[in-house]
Amino acid sequence: MTVLGYLANGLVFSSIIVLGSIGLSLVYSIADFANFAHGDTMTIGAYTALVTFGAVGGLGGAVLGLPYGFFLALVVGIAVAAIVAVGTEKLIYEPLDVDSIGLLITSIGIAFIYRAVIQIRFGSDFTRFGIQSLRPIETLLPYGVRVTLHDVAIVASAVVLVAGLHVLLQYTDLGRKMRAMADNPDLARVSGIRTKRVKLWTWVIGAGLAGAGGVFLGLFNQLSPRMGFNLLLVIFAAVILGGIGSVYGAMAGGFLIGMITQLTPFFSNVVEALPIGPGWLATLLENLITIEYANAIAFVIMVVVLLIRPNGIAGEGAT
Repeated sequence: MTVLGYLANGLVFSSIIVLGSIGLSLVYSIADFANFAHGDTMTIGAYTALVTFGAVGGLGGAVLGLPYGFFLALVVGIAVAAIVAVGTEKLIYEPLDVDSIGLLITSIGIAFIYRAVIQIRFGSDFTRFGIQSLRPIETLLPYGVRVTLHDVAIVASAVVLVAGLHVLLQYTDLGRKMRAMADNPDLARVSGIRTKRVKLWTWVIGAGLAGAGGVFLGLFNQLSPRMGFNLLLVIFAAVILGGIGSVYGAMAGGFLIGMITQLTPFFSNVVEALPIGPGWLATLLENLITIEYANAIAFVIMVVVLLIRPNGIAGEGAT
C-alpha cells in the first residue's frame, strides 16, 4: 500500500476518533469529570443500530452504498446512546455528592455495567452489520488507495456532524450558553443561565456523537462488546493532546491520533529500508513500529507534545 493509501485509511479512522473525542471533551468541559463510560456509550450506539437495521432492513434505496435503513439505524443509535447517558446522569451521577474523582470512579463502574448488559444480550463474539461489502473505488486503485463508498460515507457523515456542532456552538443561544458554562460555570449560573439544562443538553450532544462514532466504528471494523472500551484510551489521548476541555482541540487531537495509528505500518516499512546500525537495533525498531503497537506510538507522541506544550494543542499556554 502506498502512503496515499495509509493516509486515506487514516482519514476514515480519524473521523471516528474525532466523533468520540468531541463528545468526551464536551462532557469534561461542562460536567467537569472524565467519563470512563464514554467508550461503552459508543458500543451502545453501535449495537442499537445493529438491532434497528436488522428490524427495518434496507428500506429500498442506498446512499454511498449504504441502505436507507442504515441511516435510520444510525439516528436511532444516536438517540438511544443519548437517552442512556442522560438517564445515567439523572439517576446516578447527579444524586451523588462527590467530587470529580468520585464521579470518574463511578463512571468506571457504569462502563462495566453497560458492557455486561451488552455481552449478556449479544454474547462476546464479533458481529457485523448485514450490509454487503463493496469493492474499492476503482479510480483510486492506481494510486494505491483502497477505500470503498462506505468509507466515504463515514468521512462525509462525520464532516456533517462536526459542521453541525460548530454551527450550534458558534451561532445558537444554546452554544453560547455552553461556551459560557465551560469558561466559568459559577459566573454562568449567577448570570441567569439555567446550568442544569445546559448540562443536560451537553450529555445529549456528547453521547449522541459517541453513539454515531460507535456505529461508524462497527461499519469500519466489527462490533463486539469491548469495541468502545478498546478505543477509549486512544480517545483520551486525542482529548489530552488537543487540550482537555477544548472541543476544537479534541478535533485536532482526534485527527492526529487517528492518522498516527493508521500510518504506523508505513513507518515500519520506512524503518526496514533505512540502513540502521547494528542488526539487533533494526530488528527492535521494526518489531516496535507495527500495527500492534500503534496505540503505544500514539501515546508516545502525545507525551512528547505535552512535554513541549503541557496544555495541549489548543489549550492555553503553560504558566
